[in-house]
Amino acid sequence: MTERGSLYAVSPLDGRYARYTEPLTDYASEAALIRARIEIEVEYLLALADLEATPLSIDGSTRTDLRALYEAFDTEDAETVKRLETEGYAGYSATNHDVKAVEYFLRLHLPDEKRQGPWVHFGLTSEDVNNLAHRLLVAPAVREVLVPEIGSIRDTLAADAREYRALPMLARTHGQPATPTTYGKELAVYAARLGQALGRLEAVTDDLSGKLAGASGTYAAHCAAHPEVDWPAFSESFVESLGLEHTALSTQVNPCDDLAAVFDALRGVNNVLRDLDLDMWLYVSDRYLGQDAAEGETGSSTMPHKVNPIDFENSEGNLTKANSDLTFLADYVTTSRLQRDLSDSTVKRNIGAAFAHSLIAYQKTAAGLSKVTPNGTVMREELEANPEVIGEAVQTILRREGDTDAYERIKALTRGERATLSDFRDLFADLDVDESVREELNALTPADYTGLGEELVEELD
Repeated sequence: MTERGSLYAVSPLDGRYARYTEPLTDYASEAALIRARIEIEVEYLLALADLEATPLSIDGSTRTDLRALYEAFDTEDAETVKRLETEGYAGYSATNHDVKAVEYFLRLHLPDEKRQGPWVHFGLTSEDVNNLAHRLLVAPAVREVLVPEIGSIRDTLAADAREYRALPMLARTHGQPATPTTYGKELAVYAARLGQALGRLEAVTDDLSGKLAGASGTYAAHCAAHPEVDWPAFSESFVESLGLEHTALSTQVNPCDDLAAVFDALRGVNNVLRDLDLDMWLYVSDRYLGQDAAEGETGSSTMPHKVNPIDFENSEGNLTKANSDLTFLADYVTTSRLQRDLSDSTVKRNIGAAFAHSLIAYQKTAAGLSKVTPNGTVMREELEANPEVIGEAVQTILRREGDTDAYERIKALTRGERATLSDFRDLFADLDVDESVREELNALTPADYTGLGEELVEELD
């Protein structure tokens, strides 16, 4: 039978979009989870060997060999563990249990399995291993894969904000022409929001915590075997050695409020970017932004002229899917019936999918930003075509001069009407104001009415 390739993948994450999601395979694949479990089991075994209370002895060369099991972990190792789970291997029957398969895999590599084997997974429940393994994967997935992509978008927005800080642009509130802004200032808003959201994501990722307290969170098996050991202290030391904070109070499961905080923070990042995608799409639609046309690329199967904002659309779709998954994950993983039910196990296997949809979106947003160029001519034409937007400035200046009917006067001229600059100047000519004020009013133009838009870009770090 011919081997089927990615075109037959059930999920687009491993099919159409595999080239985008590949950086996550070291953190989100089943092989990655197996490797992380092996790391936990190896380091736990070595920590037990360091306890004076246990008769377990592991020499230096064996320690090196055991650590190589996860440091040099490869496809063959992953397949061996999977065989132990599903088929049986090397004298072991099929476990039909993924963590037990890891335990047997480790036993196969012990130089003295008879003496050392009983200490593998000693006193642990599977969740002791899994909760730590998931966090060893989530943290670098966020830090090493997602954060750099988010930071790169933020840097692009900041650089473009500075470049186009003085480019005037008609703003819209409620979709209607409003007080002008600058294109650079609008990008700076997104850069600032994204920077803040990124900071929140990094902070909660640094606060992940783990538990190692047995089947009901009471250290019962540990204490039954070695009551003289301070197991909570041992657990705290071990968990912190993995770079995690210690969860002192737990059931069988580690309360996943820390993971939920990561998912919520990532949703915050994605919401900023989805808002950006929507605005960039509209700017392209309004011809405020032009797009580079890739040679040979097709924008429509029937309309040859089209250059679609497809990257922003693709990003929008993937961000929406990611946030749906992240919301589900954050809500689900923080609940468990009594000390534990097993439904969280299958749910947590979808963390990588939520991260993958996010990653695709980040790459698509970045691609979209790289293809657009502001069309200053169109922006100025739009400003000139909507002179009524200076009405705000006019009525505010007249208020300053004590005109109690200023707002109503400008409303009568402009609301629902296409007032021209000539209409405004006719109004100014009839006003009972000092000539210096009349000159001030006559000097107003939409393109120059951008307030501190240019200067505000400096608020970016």
